[in-house]
Amino acid sequence: MKVKDITALIEAIAPPAYQESYDNAGLQTGDPEQSIEAVLLCLDSTEAVVDEAIQKGCKLIIAHHPLIFKGLKQINGKTDVERTLIKAIRNGIAIYAAHTNLDNVFYKGVNHKLAQRLGLLSPQILQPKTGQLVKLVVYVPPAYEDTIRQAFFDAGAGNIGRYSECSFSMTGQGTFRPGADAKPFSGQNGIREQAEEVRIEALVPAHLSDKVLISVRAVHPYEEMAYEQIALENAHAELGSGMIGTLPEPMDALEFLNLLKNKLDLALVKHTNFEGKISRVAVCGGSGSFLLSAAIRSGADAFVTADVKYHEFFDAIGKLMFCDVGHYESEISTLELFYEVIQEKFPTFAVRFCETSTNPIHYHK
Repeated sequence: MKVKDITALIEAIAPPAYQESYDNAGLQTGDPEQSIEAVLLCLDSTEAVVDEAIQKGCKLIIAHHPLIFKGLKQINGKTDVERTLIKAIRNGIAIYAAHTNLDNVFYKGVNHKLAQRLGLLSPQILQPKTGQLVKLVVYVPPAYEDTIRQAFFDAGAGNIGRYSECSFSMTGQGTFRPGADAKPFSGQNGIREQAEEVRIEALVPAHLSDKVLISVRAVHPYEEMAYEQIALENAHAELGSGMIGTLPEPMDALEFLNLLKNKLDLALVKHTNFEGKISRVAVCGGSGSFLLSAAIRSGADAFVTADVKYHEFFDAIGKLMFCDVGHYESEISTLELFYEVIQEKFPTFAVRFCETSTNPIHYHK
């Protein structure tokens, strides 16, 4: 197995193009072609985690949080990040991170896993992203309709929510006049011609638009392929921040708080008061205060996230129960997510869970 074989599995679920502009997900250090026999899963890459990887013979560390977040001007061991990098490089250990790209996807994403742990039903993206879709329209002879449509699907086009291979087509008449150096369709050069054509269109994730175009061009019969590529502002149902779902049964506030403590293995929960039953619940792993307004608009009775500032709690009073469960606690199940993705494809490959706690926060009970 090579490093790139494992990281490709993660990127198939959470493409790097889906990370936020401020993020630095991806291969932090190491050679994609390096052979590996085991991988270590963690939330944060630290010196202690690298030591554990060395001890367990894991030449690849997969983390949720990037080790290198800001630019480094020197690597001389003065900081924790520099010392971790040096130790990893000296011991031939690659470090990979899937961060906000994994936060932003629905299927097997961080928030979907958090929603599963709380038992939420019918989960949906809380704040879908826009501007991430393109409509590709291609004109082809009827005899090539199925071939072109399959080229769309093979390259990743045509997915809408839980449906795949979605497209639309209609038949019409196309006209054209071949130039002096062009191939005539049926008659002579310089004479306007017409032909029956099928218009085929499908939605394409913006980061796959070039790939889909190349796939379609490869099987298109025309010397000059006629097509339209249109940027859309549609909300992407499978891409965005946070998640919202419904509890199997409404709960009162105390029942819900106990659910959080039991399902997320919490020492404590910081929260606002809430009157009434809790049924609809919004979640966001990590620092999710920026989604409070979206949670309120969505009709959530509770919003579960982390890193909530004192004054931000005031904005939720009388609107929903705002719960801070801790950053580490809200995202630690990401390790299970990594494990499931790798084991599904390579069930016999050695995947180790990090036993080193990287939570910098401790609670005195």
